[in-house]
Amino acid sequence: MMELEPLYTAAEMKAAEAGHDVDTLMDRAARAVADAVRARYPDAQRIRAVCGKGANGGDGRIAVNLLREAGLDAEESTELEGADVVIDALFGTGFSGAPRAEAAELIGRINTAGAAVVAVDIPSGVDASSGEVPGEAVQAHLTVTMHGVKVGLEVGPGLFHAGEVVLADIGLEDSVTEQALVGEEILARVPRKGPGQNKYTAGSVLVVGGSPGMSGAAALTARAAFRADAGYVAVAAPKDSLLVLETLVLEAVKRPLEEALDAAGRARALALGPGLGRGEEQRELVRRLLVETDVPAVVDADALHELEPLERGAATVLTPHSGELGRLLGEEAAWVDAHRLEALRRAVARFGCVVLLKGPDTLVGAPGQGVLVVGANEPGLATAGTGDVLTGIIAAFLAKGMDGRWAAAAAAVAHRRAARAAAKPAGLIASDVVEALPAALS
Repeated sequence: MMELEPLYTAAEMKAAEAGHDVDTLMDRAARAVADAVRARYPDAQRIRAVCGKGANGGDGRIAVNLLREAGLDAEESTELEGADVVIDALFGTGFSGAPRAEAAELIGRINTAGAAVVAVDIPSGVDASSGEVPGEAVQAHLTVTMHGVKVGLEVGPGLFHAGEVVLADIGLEDSVTEQALVGEEILARVPRKGPGQNKYTAGSVLVVGGSPGMSGAAALTARAAFRADAGYVAVAAPKDSLLVLETLVLEAVKRPLEEALDAAGRARALALGPGLGRGEEQRELVRRLLVETDVPAVVDADALHELEPLERGAATVLTPHSGELGRLLGEEAAWVDAHRLEALRRAVARFGCVVLLKGPDTLVGAPGQGVLVVGANEPGLATAGTGDVLTGIIAAFLAKGMDGRWAAAAAAVAHRRAARAAAKPAGLIASDVVEALPAALS
């Protein structure tokens, strides 16, 4: 995979297809679908295709003919009982909005047929350009998508309808797209320690947080910053937490919270919020650290609480999950989950900085730039403390001088790679991810 792989919207796909013979493209697409069905479901004998009126339906009909020529019981039909495989060729990438009642009923029938479902290009009902699912949508086991991966196959909730995605080459040229999928090659951008560096120039991070009862959050962030190759990490925390932090993070310097502004002057990046607390004093401290310093900062957890937009000259990265972003935008978490790209873009416009929206489809947006989508989800990361680990990685990369957008995207990739490197079938904890970071970055 490339460092950045294009993710196509419906309009971008239409532009890529312009000037090409439609019949030739349909034939290639249909052959890709037929080949995928035979390769993935070699024992399937009874194959039914639900086809719409557009080009997507045409792809499905040609695929049926090819499968029938191969000796299989394949036909276009809405009678799906007893089918081994159902080909979903109802709607294509140009579809948007909620399916009408008749189409919604067909989608429901596909989903309850008890067969393997193969979607042509995009599961019907999923918006190819946004991943939104405003109504009924096909739940595919396999999606054969043409030329390039569509945005809606990598961004939730469409991501969760796609199943396995197979990319089919239909003879089109690659083109520049607004959104892109981030590959592990991005980690080559992370600066490594050089022979002439000391612990400060290799990356100095200040973590601000760790209130009593939540000191573990700050400790995880600090440890992650070290394991992400920062040379120096300090933690500013309430005095009641300092003794606990002495035992949790041996290598970090500990400072009372009231000395955070002074300590920020010696840092090359700030990690604000892990276990900080949400009182007025904490909110004022966050505001002052952001307004009165020109140090790159990652703002997470409690530091996001009631955060207001402000102008900064230094790189700033906000890292909300859907609930936190919803509160910042005055929306419910469920709305954010249903409109991931729109929510991210609204946040970037409101705060004028880099925003990383956490989730299985982690999204990174920045003013004036397209969205980066971090794929290859690692379900084991759905556990307490892993967000604090991500904050520490971003802070380390910022401290090394990386641009905020690239630091956020690279950190998300390293975070997932470390979770896989920890290699636990179940019960992964945040500390496992921290300890696996050196291997993930090697």
